[in-house]
Amino acid sequence: MASDAKKRGKNEPEPRPIIVKKIVEAGHGGHHGGAWKVAYADFVTAMMAFFMLLWILGATTEKQRRGIADYFTPTLVEMRQKSAGANGPFGGDSIVSKDNYPHKAAQTGSKSLTIPKDATGGEKEGAGEQKMRDRKRFMMLRQALIDRMKRDRRLAKLQKNVRFTETREGLRIDLVDEADFAMFSLGTASLLPDARKLIGEVATVIEGVPNDVIVRGHTDALPYASGRTDNNWLLSSSRAESTRQTLGDAGVPLDRFARIEGVADREPFVPTDIYDPRNRRMSITLAWLKYDEAGAKAKQGTELASR
Repeated sequence: MASDAKKRGKNEPEPRPIIVKKIVEAGHGGHHGGAWKVAYADFVTAMMAFFMLLWILGATTEKQRRGIADYFTPTLVEMRQKSAGANGPFGGDSIVSKDNYPHKAAQTGSKSLTIPKDATGGEKEGAGEQKMRDRKRFMMLRQALIDRMKRDRRLAKLQKNVRFTETREGLRIDLVDEADFAMFSLGTASLLPDARKLIGEVATVIEGVPNDVIVRGHTDALPYASGRTDNNWLLSSSRAESTRQTLGDAGVPLDRFARIEGVADREPFVPTDIYDPRNRRMSITLAWLKYDEAGAKAKQGTELASR
């Protein structure tokens, strides 16, 4: 500092310190950066996937959509650890190894091969075709009964009282009471004339087919007066037997009847009102033919076109 003072003149000012100021320029705004481009690209990709999904839903059938869904979410089959067969995928256990099920005693050579059923529920070969033949026969029976009822003025009014339903047992023909129509005298198993005539027409239609017949009686839930020994179980059973007897008198052979049942009010036609008169009905079911029975009964008449 002393040497600097000697060099500087007497009237010269003292030198100022040099200050270096570093300025970092900020961005000029988000639109000049690149982050928004990434977000926009993600948005466009998501929209494209969304519109492709809409297109697939509109351009494919339900079966095709199910196949696409199964492709992306395949069914996983979990293998039970330490069970008979293996303790993991391809564990190498043998069919003669000891079982390790917790509910069975260990024994050698007791494993059995399980053959999965097919997609039709494991029916025998040809059973599906037999059911299709039964279904076709049932449609013919239904139309034949409707035609016969239309030809009779008294029975034509009862068409609304006849219901056809396909069930696991077969084709069920329900003869249903209404507020203005009853099949039996009140509280008895005595068929009224119109009901007897209607059951006779049903018998004429079904007597020529090989299917077994199931007759089931139903009542409403109205109780009997106190002190009486009768009940709805006895009444429904008696009415089922009366219907079976009428069918037999009209031509249905005795060996065609598989079951005669009375179920009282336990299977109501109108579940929301157990006292509804429509719950009083007779069900006449033509059972599905078993595949083994079809050959034995094939000789029996099944065509109704001539009736």
